[in-house]
Amino acid sequence: MVKDTKFYTTLGVSPNATEQEMKSAYKKGALRYHPDKNKDNPDAAEKFKELSHAYEILSDPQKREIYDQYGEEGLEGGAGGPGGGMAAEDLFAHFFGGGGGGGGPFGNMFGGGMREQGPKKARTIAHVHKVSLEDVYKGKVSKLALQKSVICPKCDGRGGKEGAVKKCAGCDGRGMKTMMRQMGPMVQRFQTVCNDCQGEGETMRDRDRCKQCNGKKTIIERKVLHVHVDKGVRSGTKIEFRGEGDQMPGVEPGDVVFEIEQKPHSRFQRKEDDLFYHAEVDLLTALAGGYIHIEHLDERWLTVEIIPGEIISPGKLKCIPGQGMPSYRHHDFGNLYIQFDVRFPERLGGPDGAPLSSEQIAALESVLPPRKSDNKPPADAMTEDFTLEDVDPTREDSRSRGMTDEDDDDMHGGGERVQCASQ
Repeated sequence: MVKDTKFYTTLGVSPNATEQEMKSAYKKGALRYHPDKNKDNPDAAEKFKELSHAYEILSDPQKREIYDQYGEEGLEGGAGGPGGGMAAEDLFAHFFGGGGGGGGPFGNMFGGGMREQGPKKARTIAHVHKVSLEDVYKGKVSKLALQKSVICPKCDGRGGKEGAVKKCAGCDGRGMKTMMRQMGPMVQRFQTVCNDCQGEGETMRDRDRCKQCNGKKTIIERKVLHVHVDKGVRSGTKIEFRGEGDQMPGVEPGDVVFEIEQKPHSRFQRKEDDLFYHAEVDLLTALAGGYIHIEHLDERWLTVEIIPGEIISPGKLKCIPGQGMPSYRHHDFGNLYIQFDVRFPERLGGPDGAPLSSEQIAALESVLPPRKSDNKPPADAMTEDFTLEDVDPTREDSRSRGMTDEDDDDMHGGGERVQCASQ
């Protein structure tokens, strides 16, 4: 009795199917779900892999026997499991002929054969390159040094004398050994690192090892790269140096990738191609006009006029077109936005703290809008006169509570409301 029928169901055959029936079922399914013919179906690639994996197991008499008796658990870790065996594309190419010249009956069915698998490549070295806003505004070339592995020039990447390196007989050069272990009624197949070659797939005598790399085939080398930071480049932009990464024998050199990260600035904030600047002006300048001066990112000073009579209110936003960041790989600029804050004086009047004179009040009334009329009490109402006092900033009682009606009710038990500063 078959323990697990999942692979048979995937192929669409019964557990008693013959080899020819499974072969025919795989042909139909593989052609139906192949990714090259189902680019609009996101599930096709996964179904194609499952189909190929099922056929790979069931087409091998030994694997099929283990599967029928123990199910997928009996195959874990072995060549039939997810970590081993033939890839789905390789199985398809092997089954149908695969080559562009029509080596099999279905060789040209997908327009000239299967996709070629690219050569193996060494790892990519990734690095974050932090740059200032000034550097991004003006552009610069950074010299960055890195450590990378290069093929040993003394042994040309062999690791030892010519002819001294031998393929490991214990693992046949694979670096891994397939082992089997009996666990009750189950047989488990698993892979382990070959202890004869320590996973390298090769062996040599210690006296034959290269003196420069000690048999490792590569050495560490310092490399200086010139990274061009273009004007207006944005954080997250990646600058690639193809083939400048680690080297390993028998594989393509890896790449080096620098990712740009813009550092925060003390005076400007950037949003895409626009700059934002915070300017504080005094009350006189805000009302009667004047000038502010801004040091730009290229060491220029911008003189900005505030026209007399154009009131600058707190939080007002103004714009200088074309004085923002250069657009990345274009020839235009963003805008410079200035947000104003008005610094009010502590009090008006004479230098000795005297109140405003009637002449000063009249001068202000002549240029400022008239006072806003306030609600006045009825003529027969009882009134009391008060003056305002400053609030002690060290006390948080009412300021932190917001002085809501609900808070008002809570305070009737005698709690303090506002602590005034002593005069």
